[in-house]
Amino acid sequence: MSQIAQRLSELGIVLPPVAVPAAAYVPFVRSGNLVFLSGHIAKKEGKPWVGQLGKNIDTATGQQAARAVAIDMMGTLSAALDGDLERVVRIVKLMSLVNSTPDYTEQHLVTNGASELIGQVFGERGLHARSAFGVAQVPLGACVEIELIAEVRG
Repeated sequence: MSQIAQRLSELGIVLPPVAVPAAAYVPFVRSGNLVFLSGHIAKKEGKPWVGQLGKNIDTATGQQAARAVAIDMMGTLSAALDGDLERVVRIVKLMSLVNSTPDYTEQHLVTNGASELIGQVFGERGLHARSAFGVAQVPLGACVEIELIAEVRG
């Protein structure tokens, strides 16, 4: 069992299959040694995790939503790499869009839900640059959307 597969197993995580795009895009694009994942929205029980931070979702719940996004993104990244996450050299960057009220200022803490899980799974390779933005809305009313760039080999 690979290190990544072992960490996922220890965390009780089973990676989902790639979600069918909801519009005119593809789930990922590979260019050279980089894989760009399209934005993934937070889902709960297979449906968009709807809500707005600062209105009807608190920061801790937002972190759980961001963690759920990270699990979906790892599933897509695995598909992009023919099931071999050991080919990840580095998670380069995350960009997080947090559906939040104008006065909500903890977008960075929400995004930690994804960043911390990626660090747990990939170790040093999971340390990444990051941006976290508050936005007025995310597609389908989801509370969080995150995209990812990874450097890969082979």
